Amino acid sequence: MLASHELLNPLVLRALASAGHGDLIVVADAGLPLMGCTVIDLSLTPGVPSFLEVAAAVRRALCVESAIVATESRSQPFHDDLLSLIAPIPIEYLSHEGFKARIRDAAAIIRTGECVPYSNVAFVAGTTF
Repeated sequence: MLASHELLNPLVLRALASAGHGDLIVVADAGLPLMGCTVIDLSLTPGVPSFLEVAAAVRRALCVESAIVATESRSQPFHDDLLSLIAPIPIEYLSHEGFKARIRDAAAIIRTGECVPYSNVAFVAGTTF
């Protein structure tokens, strides 16, 4: 469910507008194994577009109830910025293997060009009412 949007990519817009309460929308680095769900591949070159740029745009556009990230991301340089863009919603930490298991039924995975390990977040769609 869209909260608002500035997005131009029609596939991303469709995925976010179609997300129902509880659906997972994943923003992923270039190396995350794809799970067979809808994949929107935005990757162009290493780092383009960046994980944080795409995560921030999705966070602004999607009504988000909570987020899921891998525990391993806590040691990565982007972690504090990720926390800032997610706030104030609750965050669930899972092992990377647990994260991959949890997103198997994601509504969509948006792949970025990010090449920093564990640059992944699953947004749990909320409702605007």
